Amino acid sequence: MTDAISRYLTDDHHRCDHLLVACEAAVNAGAWSTLDDTVAVFRESVLRHFALEEEILFPELEQANPAAGGPIGVMRMEHQQMRQLLTDLADATRSRDRDTCLGDLETLLMLVQQHNAKEEGILYPLADGAFPLGADEFVARMKAA
Repeated sequence: MTDAISRYLTDDHHRCDHLLVACEAAVNAGAWSTLDDTVAVFRESVLRHFALEEEILFPELEQANPAAGGPIGVMRMEHQQMRQLLTDLADATRSRDRDTCLGDLETLLMLVQQHNAKEEGILYPLADGAFPLGADEFVARMKAA
């Protein structure tokens, strides 16, 4: 069995995690002009990751393994929660509201850690098992998206 899908998506999680940490560092340093750009890149990266899952991974995994529908439903709900927090963070950044920025980032960090653990521990291994012969093609499609 290959773990190409898990590796690709987990690496993308790590990339997004580093951007979240960069946002927090910019807030703590009071580097508001840097924070504007960092939050924009972080938001774009997270939303791209969600799109890969929601438009490519989830539909195909649900088709290949209908039992995955329950966990996927939870992931979609969590994506919506995080989308709202990303919007709140962008608003707080524009307002230069340090406390709200830090609170949003802290909440995002907690949600992201729990969310990623579920995806990396449950969904991604299911995908690796569901598409063992087509994993490289599957990853190529995600990279091209």
